[in-house]
Amino acid sequence: MDSNKLVLLWIVAQIAIGYHLLMPMLLYLFCQLKQIFVKRTIQPLQGETPPYDYALIVTAYEETSMLGEVVASLLKLDYDNYLIYVIADNCDISDLRFDDERVILLKPEQVLANNIKSHRYAIQHFRRKHDKIAIIDSDNIVDSRFIVEVNRLFAQGYEAVQGFRAAKNLDTDYARLDAARDLFYHFYDGKLLFEVGSSATLAGSGMAFDTSLYVSCISDMDIQGAGFDKLLQARIVASGRRIGFTEHALVFDQKTANHHQLVGQRARWINTWIKYHVLGFGLVWQGIKTMNANQGIFGLVLLRPPLFLFLLLSIFCLMINVFFSLWGTLYWSIGLLIFILSFFVALFDHRTDPSIYRSLVKIPLFIFYQVVSLFNIRRLVRQSIATKHTTHTDANY
Repeated sequence: MDSNKLVLLWIVAQIAIGYHLLMPMLLYLFCQLKQIFVKRTIQPLQGETPPYDYALIVTAYEETSMLGEVVASLLKLDYDNYLIYVIADNCDISDLRFDDERVILLKPEQVLANNIKSHRYAIQHFRRKHDKIAIIDSDNIVDSRFIVEVNRLFAQGYEAVQGFRAAKNLDTDYARLDAARDLFYHFYDGKLLFEVGSSATLAGSGMAFDTSLYVSCISDMDIQGAGFDKLLQARIVASGRRIGFTEHALVFDQKTANHHQLVGQRARWINTWIKYHVLGFGLVWQGIKTMNANQGIFGLVLLRPPLFLFLLLSIFCLMINVFFSLWGTLYWSIGLLIFILSFFVALFDHRTDPSIYRSLVKIPLFIFYQVVSLFNIRRLVRQSIATKHTTHTDANY
């Protein structure tokens, strides 16, 4: 390969990496301009929404220590028309007691070890026909207005809605940095993507769907390990639908408390991106063919590597340019500064706990352990299908 082709390949590679640094800020600026020049066509509904019948599906694998607290929060919802289906997969349920008739405890005869299989098992055991399905993790605490807020988007015609997953624990630097990462993704991949006319990404829990849509999407879904939400969101957007987002439908999610949990969890997440990021190419092409901005923009988001990975690649490109290109060094430096600014914009948009800001000095260590996950991904993914936490189990298995 001659030098001209190598230079062209290097430029293309830098563009493929570098646009991820700029995309959050471009989304933010576009939304700011839209608020100034475009009149909102969808306003929050006032008054009552239709009394949809909900199935609240809670999946647990091997551990049940948090289920009592999860179910208790669901029983306090400001809503009456629902049943709770608790799937205790490979769990000891001898000590589980739920006196409320709205709670149905199900223990599969065979180990499922899979979210989709657990959801299908719940659907097969529905006590009645439900209009909507909400997916809740076995470590989530659900705000009392969760269904009320989700219903506002359903009443506007959306068939899939992602709520806001706030941090339940901020007791360690790892938990605080995990929470900061979530704030970034909720702001750009949830709130702003939805505001620009695309779809919010799904977070694995705190999400709700029209029952017929959900059943049709997962009926032939056969995946191993984590990542059902990645395939699910791609199918929904490919069908021409938009995934709605509301930051008022709160679900409190347990964050990783130590580096052992972080390494195991991120290994599964990195593996998930490797397996499913290619879906983004199809959506981008479909969006171009049909002139569908929702599909095109969402496809670009699916192609983005995990946050730590494209930051490391960006720093690598910067270091290479230091030796070969003054202009390249300047461009990458500006790009990284813009990304850092966009990160703080996401934090400033929320009432971020001051302890999260103080923990940001530990970001290099946080990234280091994710690199450890990357280089041990095969071994770690084989070792565990669920993150083991001090007080709970991550249900994204």
